[in-house]
Amino acid sequence: GVSAVAHRIPCQDMPPTLIRTNRFTSSFQGIVDAYGVGRYREVNPAPYTIITFPFLFAVMFGDVGHGLLMFLFALAMVLTENRPAVKAAQNEIWQTFFGGRYLLLLMGLFSVYTGFIYNECFSRATTIFPSGWSVAAMANQSGWSDEYLSQHSMLTLNPNITGVFLGPYPFGIDPIWSLATNHLSFLNSFKMKMSVILGVTHMAFGVFLSIFNHVHFGQAHRLLLETLPELIFLLGLFGYLVFLIVYKWVNVSAASASSAPSILIHFINMFLFSQNPTNHLLFHGQEVVQYVLVVLALATVPILLLGTPLYLVRQHRHRRNTQRRPAGQQDEDTDKLLASPDASTLENSWSPDEEKAGSPGDEETEFVPSEIFMHQAIHTIEFCLGCISNTASYLRLWALSLAHAQLSEVLWAMVMRIGLGMGREIGVAAVVLVPVFAAFAVLTVAILLVMEGLSAFLHALRLHWVEFQNKFYSGTGYKLSPFTFTVDSD
Repeated sequence: GVSAVAHRIPCQDMPPTLIRTNRFTSSFQGIVDAYGVGRYREVNPAPYTIITFPFLFAVMFGDVGHGLLMFLFALAMVLTENRPAVKAAQNEIWQTFFGGRYLLLLMGLFSVYTGFIYNECFSRATTIFPSGWSVAAMANQSGWSDEYLSQHSMLTLNPNITGVFLGPYPFGIDPIWSLATNHLSFLNSFKMKMSVILGVTHMAFGVFLSIFNHVHFGQAHRLLLETLPELIFLLGLFGYLVFLIVYKWVNVSAASASSAPSILIHFINMFLFSQNPTNHLLFHGQEVVQYVLVVLALATVPILLLGTPLYLVRQHRHRRNTQRRPAGQQDEDTDKLLASPDASTLENSWSPDEEKAGSPGDEETEFVPSEIFMHQAIHTIEFCLGCISNTASYLRLWALSLAHAQLSEVLWAMVMRIGLGMGREIGVAAVVLVPVFAAFAVLTVAILLVMEGLSAFLHALRLHWVEFQNKFYSGTGYKLSPFTFTVDSD
């Protein structure tokens, strides 16, 4: 009949982290927690991962047919998730797929969307809308004779001839590109530039999220000494690269495409403070803009390197000179702390690891300026060099997307196309296509769905852990372990 008595003793230790999840969000939170459990009240990347992870996966896995198969497989698990037999399955591989069923559901759905963008369904293009290219206009104005057509098996569509190019395809890539011999060259340029744009946008969003951490933890100085210089460095260099890509897409027409300047040469000359006379400028005053952006980016490096350490050293000296208290007063403050019934005022009394030596509750002997400078130097080098390596790392979106498309093309050409051309009669075709389609289906599931899907999943995981989360997420906390009398059966 005696009730439990609990005494609440406030302290300056970092509280544990509790993030409530449901069936849908648990798999996405598991991806984040595998990198590291967030600190108490730190920005949680999981809500943003719900959108960005399936999308980056789908960029590498874009195919309507493959995405639809993955979506239907995940949908079957979602619809049968409450059945006891499904929950009680002991197979580890099945438990892995079942635990991430909602993740697979979104991955498949996003892959269907990007498959429509790429206009690929089992490597075949579909003509949903009329093509924007007119062969008839080319034939009428070029005067192709029967002798010319017999000698040239491949014809070139020139968009500079009136009536050949009718306008952009309404949604995705025009299906006529699937018939073009330079199909791979076109997709190579398109997907490479698309990967750079997505990568810079993703990293800039990660830097922007760090603002909420600094504001919540009362570190306003980091907004000016870290976040702002990081945004200037990232957007001044690689944001400018994205601007050049979009500007060239919009302003260079098909008539001047052969003499269009190279963005890569301009970007290299930007760091060398030079100009290639054979590579024309994209816009007036481009040299001045590039020089100013490079100088601004270089000027942010000393601020990143020395700004926060010097501020902490100055703050520590000011505290040491103005807050010297008698020993008796410290004892009184300790008694008040232990007797306080409310710990809400101490919610922000602990500080992150990098500022632990300079937190108000630490003693003077615990402040080590060399550790502060060393930590900030590592952070600066990691960010500045990481902007280059991380941007290049997003090119895996381009490489994996091309690899998936080419594997699909090879599988169709080596299996289905041969089977479709083996017999013209209905009976022969029916007999031949049964084993051919069976082989095509097995290879599609084994190679393109399982192996390629796992590869794209791992690359998307790396992009979130290394390129995105390290911009704002420390992951140095620990999960809440509630007190319970239940004995763990494991």
